[in-house]
Amino acid sequence: MSDGRAERIAEFVEPLRVEPGSRVDLERDFDPRYKSGMKKREGVELLRIGVSLLAEYQTRLAAQDTYGVVLCLQALDAGGKDGTIRHVMSGVNPQGVRVSSFKVPSAEELDHDYLWRYAQRLPARGEIAIFNRSHYEEVLVVRVHPEFLLRQHLPEHGPGRGVGDDIWDRRYREINRWERHLTDNGFKVVKVFLNLSKEEQRIRFLKRIDLPEKNWKFSAADVRERSRWDDYQKAFSEMLSATSTRWAPWYVVPADRKWFARICAAAVLAHTLMEIDPQYPDVPPEVRKDLLVAKRGLEQEAPAGAPSDPYAARHPSSEQAGPHGGKKRGKRKKRRKHG
Repeated sequence: MSDGRAERIAEFVEPLRVEPGSRVDLERDFDPRYKSGMKKREGVELLRIGVSLLAEYQTRLAAQDTYGVVLCLQALDAGGKDGTIRHVMSGVNPQGVRVSSFKVPSAEELDHDYLWRYAQRLPARGEIAIFNRSHYEEVLVVRVHPEFLLRQHLPEHGPGRGVGDDIWDRRYREINRWERHLTDNGFKVVKVFLNLSKEEQRIRFLKRIDLPEKNWKFSAADVRERSRWDDYQKAFSEMLSATSTRWAPWYVVPADRKWFARICAAAVLAHTLMEIDPQYPDVPPEVRKDLLVAKRGLEQEAPAGAPSDPYAARHPSSEQAGPHGGKKRGKRKKRRKHG
């Protein structure tokens, strides 16, 4: 980007990125209250800019119809996933975005391999799919509650089968290979973990109880899961260590301040789209000729006294049209291939 936006956003999200191959201790390495020295009033404007950027790049992604994007959102209860989706995606075209929330698997889903139900919700080319919880539940909740494995009908005997001690390492490898397969085929996987402190979770749970309009959000099961806090911290730390890869890195977003978490999530997604750098397709010369013929016909239909082309009259520079029908673009530097 000639205006430096891509470089600034890349610099902003870099402290959030889990370096592939690194060993993560969530409590030691990432502060849930980190805010990069930013004040909330600055954040409101930055989020507006981020949402505008996402709208611009989403339109280009859809027009190019080559890449798709999968945004995986993970967090503990009350981590802010729903609010992040609502605010970050507020300016995009809903036709190009699909949000899937993964609850307890159904009987049909349990009759397939553990990645099957997530594969059913992948985006088409040109789309953004948001997973509110994702395939990482299979190495998080299921790891903290290994009894859930019994419902998955896994074979019990034979090499590499069943629920042996190596099951989590196997699943990490399987997930990494699956994400590499998606990336190699043009589907970028971007993963965001909303990192909430135990005290902030307590405060948010109390708010859900104190405010009648938020009572529906509260579940006693959430408090029971809170008693397994240390187990979840360990599971998250090991997951981040094992599955942050060069082709699909994790970003740990400080979630104690909702406004800052939303800025970070928008920046991470914008960074991903800028790396893809989708372009509007060029129109072939023969199609361009047909457009010019249609343009002349429409101009001749203008009412008396009205400009033949109101848009061109308001934007004189649009007369300098390139093969795609817009202003001529300068040559772009060749970008490295992704995946």
